[in-house]
Amino acid sequence: MNSGTSILIIEDSPEDYEACVAALTEESNMANPIVWCETGEEALNYLRKEGEFADADHELPGMIMLDLNLPGLDGRDVLAMLKNDPTTKRLPIVVMTSSNDKADINRCYDAGANSYVVKPVNLDGFLAAVARLHDYWFKIVVLPRPE
Repeated sequence: MNSGTSILIIEDSPEDYEACVAALTEESNMANPIVWCETGEEALNYLRKEGEFADADHELPGMIMLDLNLPGLDGRDVLAMLKNDPTTKRLPIVVMTSSNDKADINRCYDAGANSYVVKPVNLDGFLAAVARLHDYWFKIVVLPRPE
């Protein structure tokens, strides 16, 4: 993936967001820009260039890391909306959550999630998991390209 292609992190926890950034930049030596949205509504506005982002000039991200348990519009709904939108349906979406509930896992894959990762409880495990995700999605997989 091009180093100018961003990663969108949709996460309401500042601590989990900071851990993701640390894992991506320190553990994986990633140079991609990172965009943070704390709610599902904010993320949809960012991706659709609506609301506070109406005048924004940015490309779609190369990947989305999505927390399921967001305030307001939760991650399950955001996932379904993005995968049903022709503009965003090809974006790789990695669900990162504390839920290892079988129903959540199945619902996310049914809705089109590309990966489902249960956040490790300890920081070292979390950092390692995010670093492995980066290496997989940005060093191994060929990602869709805008037409």
